[in-house]
Amino acid sequence: MQISKYRKKVNSLLKQFLVWRAKHIKDRQFIYILSVITGLLSGLAAVVIKNTVHLVEILLTEGISGVHSFLYFVYPLVGILLSVAFVLFIIRKPVGHGIPNALYAISRGNGNIHKRDTWTSVVTSALTVGLGGSVGLEGPTVATSAALGSNLGQKFKMTRKTKVLLIACASSGALSAIFNAPVAAIVFALEVIMIDLTAVSLAPVLLASISAVLTSRLFLGEETLFHFNLSDPFIVGDTLFYVLLGVVCGLLSVYFTKVYFFVEKYMQKVSNKLVRAILGGTIVGALIFLMPQLYGEGYGLINALIEGDEEKALIGTFLKTIGDNSWSIILFLGVLVMVKAFATSVTLQSGGVGGIFAPTLFMGTTVGYLYAKFFRESGIADLSSSNFTLVAMGGMMAGILHAPLTGVFLIAEITGGYELFLPLMITAAIAFITVKYGVKNSVYTMQLAKRGDLLTHHKDQAVLTLMNLKEEIEQDFVKVHPYDKLEGLVKAVADSKRNLFPVVDEDNIFLGVITLNDIRQIMFDRDQYDKVLVHELMTSAPEYIYYTDSMESVMNKFDRSGAWNLPVIDADNHYVGFVSKSKLFSGYRSRLKDFYDEED
Repeated sequence: MQISKYRKKVNSLLKQFLVWRAKHIKDRQFIYILSVITGLLSGLAAVVIKNTVHLVEILLTEGISGVHSFLYFVYPLVGILLSVAFVLFIIRKPVGHGIPNALYAISRGNGNIHKRDTWTSVVTSALTVGLGGSVGLEGPTVATSAALGSNLGQKFKMTRKTKVLLIACASSGALSAIFNAPVAAIVFALEVIMIDLTAVSLAPVLLASISAVLTSRLFLGEETLFHFNLSDPFIVGDTLFYVLLGVVCGLLSVYFTKVYFFVEKYMQKVSNKLVRAILGGTIVGALIFLMPQLYGEGYGLINALIEGDEEKALIGTFLKTIGDNSWSIILFLGVLVMVKAFATSVTLQSGGVGGIFAPTLFMGTTVGYLYAKFFRESGIADLSSSNFTLVAMGGMMAGILHAPLTGVFLIAEITGGYELFLPLMITAAIAFITVKYGVKNSVYTMQLAKRGDLLTHHKDQAVLTLMNLKEEIEQDFVKVHPYDKLEGLVKAVADSKRNLFPVVDEDNIFLGVITLNDIRQIMFDRDQYDKVLVHELMTSAPEYIYYTDSMESVMNKFDRSGAWNLPVIDADNHYVGFVSKSKLFSGYRSRLKDFYDEED
């Protein structure tokens, strides 16, 4: 009873505020206020998730090392199993992966994300990553922040456009707080979250990014994920090596994506989720037991390699003489890169909750370091380990995330200058071009693209994605049956406001269509009323629209057929209704205006 009274009081105050806001604060100003609040919440979410996971990790791993501890095998299994059990028995609803979940809310969810998503990723990521799952925290942080932004918009009765903008603000704020890189976070919102770049959208995202990073600094100080001093300058003579590095990053990105969906395909064959969790946890645990560098996010190895500290980076490995043999180190790092993709994929596909941002940086750091070391040891060129390590991180982001600009600006920003800006641009561009030859979409967007739910910067495709076939179907057509007589058909014409009549059998199976033009010459000939049957007059539809078709497919069918109306049927050929070209164009124009027009 007390909770009910509290909710009523809160709702009453909210209604009073909304009335006051409508009178005193303009919509644009209120959006700016909400974007700042969203940024603050995103910064807090980043702090909470990071500290929670790191606390769990410290409590569990302090004092253990490498192959000397069987706990490295046990922890990931327990973490994944607990995450799956938490979802199955406590939440009882699936926890979507962070960035794909935000993208789906933008394209199909009307900007709405359920309120439970504001906290579920915090718990599940703490269990997964804190106990060693080989994934990152960026995805869960974005998921939590996006849910906070969406629910803020829902609470204040904002439009779909504003809720989508708040999701972008939240995503930008999350990345800004995690990496202490507000500019790269804004680029991320434009490039990955796919918001349209307008004056209306840019200012709120900028405010959110700033407020998030300030919040993070307030609680964490100037602490950053990466620790290094950039000392080696860019050498123009190394340009070809940066080009080749871009190709290597692109090929590895294709490898990562292929491995991810290969693992997904085979893990999904295990229908029991608890059994799948045990299987996946066992595999990940075994890999981490052999290579403890795979434990959790892996920022320890990332920082060690950036600093050039091989002993620290490779501590706990099963290679006893690793510090004395450079080619053994190169071989080990090469295997580590390949295995990391597999460990990350298994962690996620077995039910663990995390992101691929940190694994992308992990792979980039490792491949960049071994790349420079290989050329030095082979005597071909004396390449800077720190420079190539950092640039490879940007290249892998361009490849795996399909976000070349985010990769360039993130690495440039965290290095505290633009000394590496040119090589970053070269490597990121080549990696992005290379990966596009192998895979069209990133891990974030592949499944959405297959379902036709992906929103892109292609305006026509974006508007079609936002449209919903169910909203365009018209059902005010009078149905006739194949063995009805002409007299009954004429009566149907008199009772109908449409000039189109679907022909269906007794089971509502669609058979064909009759138009007014088909019967115009005989409809007033009473001698034909009892002689002519409907099936003698009907014609086949030039195309059929299935209930599950994407709007892009629907538009293509209209283009091919040249028809003004096409029937909609389900998978069993049952008649559903018709879609008209005129209604589609009207809906298209309305969506286009709603999505891209700037507000006052």
